[in-house]
Amino acid sequence: MSRACPDIEGRDGEAEPVSDSMEKALVAARAASSKLATDIVILDVRSLIGITDYFVICSGRNERQVGTIVEEIDKQLGAEGVKAYRREGDRQARWVLLDYLDFVVHVFHTEEREYYELERLWRDADRVDVGEDGKIGVPSGQEETAGGRA
Repeated sequence: MSRACPDIEGRDGEAEPVSDSMEKALVAARAASSKLATDIVILDVRSLIGITDYFVICSGRNERQVGTIVEEIDKQLGAEGVKAYRREGDRQARWVLLDYLDFVVHVFHTEEREYYELERLWRDADRVDVGEDGKIGVPSGQEETAGGRA
């Protein structure tokens, strides 16, 4: 089910329909932000692959921070009744993948993120940047917060 969401605007400034999976991806992104994740981005891969709608990608500076970010995402989505279908990479905490089916969260150690360059691999996807302060940006460079314009 799709509906208009005040958090995301299209390039023309009008609200675009946002799926429930985008709203959940935003919860994950904000949870990561609350634990000081860096370079938080959501990639809209709906038009590129059929297995998921969004990738949430973020980085931690060390294994401990990666683990903390993952736990906060799990906690906040769990509070919304959303549980990961699959989880990989916890042991090494260098690249942890949380698969929620409609969206996938990738929490990288900064070195792994630079090496694998997922954003380059999925460069054709629309991109939503999430600032370290939790503010949402859109490709046109406009920024918004949950309550409207920043």
